[in-house]
Amino acid sequence: MWRAGGDRARAALASAGAPGWKAVPGVNARGGNRTVDLAAITRAASREAGGVPAGLLGGYLPAVLDAASSGRRLSAAELAEYARSGEDAAEGGVALRGLVDLYLSATWRLWRELPGDTGSLAALRAAGLAVLRAADDAVAAAAGGFERGYLSVARREEAERREFFEDLLSGRGGVADLLDRGERLGLRLAGPHQVMLAGSDGRSDAGSPAGTHIDAVVAEAAAPASSLVLSRRGRLVVIVGPADGEEAGMVAHALARALGSGAGGAAEAGGPGPPPWRIAVGRSYPGPSGVVRSYDEAEDAFDVAQRLGLADPVVSAADLLIYQVLLRDRAAITDLVRTLLTPLARARGGAGPLLATLAAYYARGGVAAAAARDLHLSVRTVTYRLARVRELTGRDPARPGDALALQVAVIGARVLDWPAIGLERE
Repeated sequence: MWRAGGDRARAALASAGAPGWKAVPGVNARGGNRTVDLAAITRAASREAGGVPAGLLGGYLPAVLDAASSGRRLSAAELAEYARSGEDAAEGGVALRGLVDLYLSATWRLWRELPGDTGSLAALRAAGLAVLRAADDAVAAAAGGFERGYLSVARREEAERREFFEDLLSGRGGVADLLDRGERLGLRLAGPHQVMLAGSDGRSDAGSPAGTHIDAVVAEAAAPASSLVLSRRGRLVVIVGPADGEEAGMVAHALARALGSGAGGAAEAGGPGPPPWRIAVGRSYPGPSGVVRSYDEAEDAFDVAQRLGLADPVVSAADLLIYQVLLRDRAAITDLVRTLLTPLARARGGAGPLLATLAAYYARGGVAAAAARDLHLSVRTVTYRLARVRELTGRDPARPGDALALQVAVIGARVLDWPAIGLERE
């Protein structure tokens, strides 16, 4: 399959075909002439390499013949030609393995056609070394050109993906244009799609999520559904067109494993503390506007999960709707936090330790011993802090009616990042 942006290379390779070299005379040991059919060797090497375009060899075989007879090294101009062939191969979607196989197959086939009686062992050794050295230099040059071409293709594809996604978010280009461009990138936008965001916690050195490894992880987990991977504002954006509704979840967890292993081991789901990588999944909606809506949900879910410090590396927008409700009425949640929790600031050490104790206590279903284990504190310390909450607020954390109000207030405090950030004044 040709890569995006490979039209120029495809045209060049298609027009090259099997090179029209004439049979080149070689000199046998008796001084007579024999011919080596370079075109036949090239065609055979191309077949053996899986159909890699024969034109990528350029003038390699005549140069090797000359090197075998004269012992010379390949010239800078010849090596530059093979480097350009490598770039064309990358542009045309040829695999590096196939390109190397083409050169090596042509080399051994040519060697088999060279005269067997060279007159002396030293002459045979010199010819063999010249051929091997030429093959080594040519393959290295072609591989170097391939790497440069591949990077160029990757940058161009990433830029194309990013431009498409920015146009999708802004609505530029119209629905028909977006559908057509999405189809070229592998997305059938007319159907339902889900968007997920992956990013680091901003505090740990988790590395970069970009690269072909991530593309492969997503493609394997999403198959047979369509998918698109790009980066935006330092985060990874993955769009998945679900066929049975399960693909997005599989992609998210495969992505979490890949990013976790790349970061030296992410925190496991349910473990203490936030993971180095967070993945948020929006809900499924149809059409281009549905992708935008799912992206907005994933972005909101990501930010809420970060503020709350959730331990699960994969969060779903559908599971965080309660927090979205709280955020929609910011004035009400601010008033609740101010009314119930600001008295905790009078405690020694401030409100922070008491808030952490309440959060752990409710996370463990109101079991003080389990909360103490999570906080690495004694049960006595936890019960003392709960008693201080009761004294300062007048609300009992263990009483169901008071517990609901306190738990919602604690969630609101984490969403508002209080007490690190002061509460807004009316």
